[in-house]
Amino acid sequence: MRYLLRRLGFYLAALWASATITFLIPRLMPGDPVEAYIAKIQSQGQGVIAPNAVNAIRIQFGLTNDPLWVQYFQYLNNVLHGDLGIALSQFPAKVTQVLGYDLPWTLGLVGTAAILSFSLGTLLGILVAWKRGTWIDTTLTPVLTFFSAIPYFWLALGLIYLLGVTLRWLPTGDGYDTLGDLTKGWNPDFILSVLQHAFLPAFTIVISSMAGWLLNMRSTLITTLSEDYVLMARAKGLTERRVMFAYAARNAILPNITGFGMSLGFVLGGSLLTEIVFNYPGIGYALFSAITLLDYGTIEGVFLILAITMLLANLLAEVAYVVLDPRVRNERG
Repeated sequence: MRYLLRRLGFYLAALWASATITFLIPRLMPGDPVEAYIAKIQSQGQGVIAPNAVNAIRIQFGLTNDPLWVQYFQYLNNVLHGDLGIALSQFPAKVTQVLGYDLPWTLGLVGTAAILSFSLGTLLGILVAWKRGTWIDTTLTPVLTFFSAIPYFWLALGLIYLLGVTLRWLPTGDGYDTLGDLTKGWNPDFILSVLQHAFLPAFTIVISSMAGWLLNMRSTLITTLSEDYVLMARAKGLTERRVMFAYAARNAILPNITGFGMSLGFVLGGSLLTEIVFNYPGIGYALFSAITLLDYGTIEGVFLILAITMLLANLLAEVAYVVLDPRVRNERG
């Protein structure tokens, strides 16, 4: 417990550092957000902004000409109060409203795909290590490695063309059916539509990332099978299945646990390409729009969510390490 409390203090310090970097990165970008917003309004034919109204817009968006250190402490104060500002790219919505709408789509799609990829890859890694040298090992491993070597966007476009355009089995974009009288909400028709639109991007993520988990588990498990405690378990006459899962796989999975914690942190960051290719709603697409329009509030909000997710995932991975490995638990106790 004392170790976990120390680690929690470290993660709080890391979160503060992440928030500071998140504040600085958008302000290092060239251009003026207010000028970009005014140019957007005028390009849409919504009138001309008077020069004396520009300062009022800056105050409304929190983009005053105060010194950088003053803006920094104002930003930290607003974050601590749960105020991330106004989303300039989706005015007049607040950043919290934009993230509150987009985040469930990203977590539902990419988060579920990451969990499926880890689970299937780890189980298949155990299988091919158990059956190493057989046709399962010599066939499954290179096939999945081939798919993982294909650039993600090419694999996604190929599946869109094959399953969506040619065979017309699956929809090719959006998060749900936008045509017709479909009612958004927790009703069977809408849920079915969401699942149909999410299957193709989720399948692409799983296929392209599963080989990494399989290869890591296979190599670690083959090494673990030569350990003395595994040989002792076999000498006791335990079944091969129990030796494989209760002794070998339980210890071999520890490096994958660390990798899975890292991958959960990259779930939100990796959603950008997925959502652009499939025109899928989520914070990745919101970040793309925010960078285009120099929307500091949304950029800071997305990066802050990424940092919190990464740190929380690593903390959970450390807790899992302590629970799964008695050696780590005794050493850190």
